[in-house]
Amino acid sequence: MYGRHEDGSAGDANYGAIGSGYKTYRQPDPHIAQFILDALGDAATVLNVGAGAGSYEPVDRKVTAVEPSASMRAQRPAHLSPAIDATAERLPFPDRNFDASMATFTVHQWADLGRGLREMRRVTRGPVVVLSCDPDALEGSWLHVYAPEMIAVEARRYPAMTAIAGALAGHVEIRPVPIPLNCVDGFGEAYYGRPERLLDPGARLANSAWSFVEPAVGERFVADLSRDLEDGTWDDRYGDLRRQPFFEGSLRLIVSRP
Repeated sequence: MYGRHEDGSAGDANYGAIGSGYKTYRQPDPHIAQFILDALGDAATVLNVGAGAGSYEPVDRKVTAVEPSASMRAQRPAHLSPAIDATAERLPFPDRNFDASMATFTVHQWADLGRGLREMRRVTRGPVVVLSCDPDALEGSWLHVYAPEMIAVEARRYPAMTAIAGALAGHVEIRPVPIPLNCVDGFGEAYYGRPERLLDPGARLANSAWSFVEPAVGERFVADLSRDLEDGTWDDRYGDLRRQPFFEGSLRLIVSRP
């Protein structure tokens, strides 16, 4: 079980330390957002669990947000409702209270995955929608070549698709979500065709996995990637990605209906 950090973060990452510039680099991407909106269907009331700064919250529904990190709650824009300080494992709502619920890039942070997902199902009448990454697909990115330690951390933290599906039960569908070339949600694979962006320390900090590896790993990553970009090695190996409109990496949408 993970403990809570000083700012209230309930997962393994301390967002009080790494989350200050999160929303600068992690904006909701319209292409990815459409997958979520389609899965939510016509739900009028939506619960967003592990809501962070509010990425991917639909603005045309009544949304209730839950977020344990004070740092992340403070970054929510004014047009979104304030988030409730609570965790996925103990949702303070009655049974079947919401038409739908969602959780994006958060389940790998939860102290008890099964309990959190069962809580989402308990309070939801309709679809439960989870955006996460398949740990078995993470090694398909060039990042694995340059920062295998970081990818190994990600693979250990992200739960298997079968674990998520098993906890949600009901009718479960797992959908690959292709990542667009100019993705504005800066998780690691979002920069598949824009490697220079990951030389920015803020871009790496917005991906919590970098906080779990030694600083020397990041320093080596920057040195190796900078060298290979300068002498053309990266483009010789991966340059076609700069013109590839979508990358089918590890991003998955898990949709459970009762």
